[in-house]
Amino acid sequence: MIRSAASAVVLVVVLALLPSAALAQITMGSPSWSQLTPQEKQVLAPLAPDWENLDAQRKQKWRGIAQRYPKMAPDEQQRIQQQMKSWAELTPQQRQVAREQYKSLRQLPPEKKDEVRQRWQEYQSLPPEQRRELASRPAPSPSGAGAARSPAPATAAGAARSPAPPMTPPPQGAATSESTRTR
Repeated sequence: MIRSAASAVVLVVVLALLPSAALAQITMGSPSWSQLTPQEKQVLAPLAPDWENLDAQRKQKWRGIAQRYPKMAPDEQQRIQQQMKSWAELTPQQRQVAREQYKSLRQLPPEKKDEVRQRWQEYQSLPPEQRRELASRPAPSPSGAGAARSPAPATAAGAARSPAPPMTPPPQGAATSESTRTR
């Protein structure tokens, strides 16, 4: 009798502790800005204004990048910083569009991904004034129900005929190297 009462008490204590343990685990997986290390804060500074709005998975992804950051080449560090700044400047609607574009691009077959990557590189090689002109034009509606929108014209010459929709920066590492992609 005493044994079963003691077992019941232990069970009640364990159950009472579970919610706080789960809460502690969520907090550890989703740290507030003040809980980051000084190095993480320095690397992730462009994300500071939105840090509290990020979900736990994204926070962990960015913390992982911040921890690998000192070992990255200077050009890779610069690229990461630029991506964070670009992302931080987007409105919530632009971020949602970027996430949707990323998801649709991930579902493309490899040959289509290569085509999109090539067209994006061609777009990036255009003079800034031509890119601004293309970005200011309304996006053409995709032809056909399953047509995927590509981020850039097929050729620089084709840019005047077939403008690309304005591109947003890739969502949190979408266009990063495999070493920084943690999705």
